Amino acid sequence: MSKIFFTDLDGTLLTKEKKVSPATMDALKRFTAAGNHFAISTGRALDSAKAVQLENDLFFPGSYLISFNGSEIYDCDTKKDVYRTGVPFDLVPQIFALAREHGIHCHTYNDEKLISPAEDEELSYYRRVIHTPYIITDDICSELTDVPCKIIGIELHDKEKIDRFKDEVDKLGNGRITTLYSNPYYLEIFNSEAGKGSAVTRLADHLGISYKNTIAAGDEENDVSMIKAAGIGVAMMNAVPMVKEAADIITETDNNNDGLVSILLNNI
Repeated sequence: MSKIFFTDLDGTLLTKEKKVSPATMDALKRFTAAGNHFAISTGRALDSAKAVQLENDLFFPGSYLISFNGSEIYDCDTKKDVYRTGVPFDLVPQIFALAREHGIHCHTYNDEKLISPAEDEELSYYRRVIHTPYIITDDICSELTDVPCKIIGIELHDKEKIDRFKDEVDKLGNGRITTLYSNPYYLEIFNSEAGKGSAVTRLADHLGISYKNTIAAGDEENDVSMIKAAGIGVAMMNAVPMVKEAADIITETDNNNDGLVSILLNNI
């Protein structure tokens, strides 16, 4: 039976230099050569996931890119979406209004560009790693051709302020959207039908693979659902405590020291 390996990028598959180490690459080649599937599962936009794939030559048969925390599942072979959802249109302007009220930077995405109401410190910080082209506009919805796969809130200095914003967004969404942190500064806002855990079950069902043959690895709060959903949930040694608590296995080394190698080789 084929297996699927789902992996987060930052802090998991990638080193601090945003690279895949030679040993990890060799393990990935051996894992996929055995007929298994590889799926990047990230909070990043699809174009950013594609950029990481290209920069690290992560092209294996039967690969998938899961972006926006499970809101989009992309088949790398057919170059088509398997699944896509987004934040309901009616909530988008209301979330951005709450962001203005709370003094929180928010931006979203269409298929080609990042859309932000301000070119500020938070946007500059975000684009140190994410190089998606961007549009600055007060009329966010005018730049959307479909429901946005996610909205992200960023606050670099005051955690309590973004926590208050999160609470208000949760009330507004009333179960229709999920909010969680992908790192201490980034609040991810996406459709409650999505999530990295939902992507595990959706892709396994799509491929006709048993959940027990799924493996998922991550390090941050937005990885918890996929770690719980997978047959084998893996927390990186450098993961936050809630991820370690959710996992079946904790790697013996961190993302900078080939933490995933033994996981991959033990599941060929």
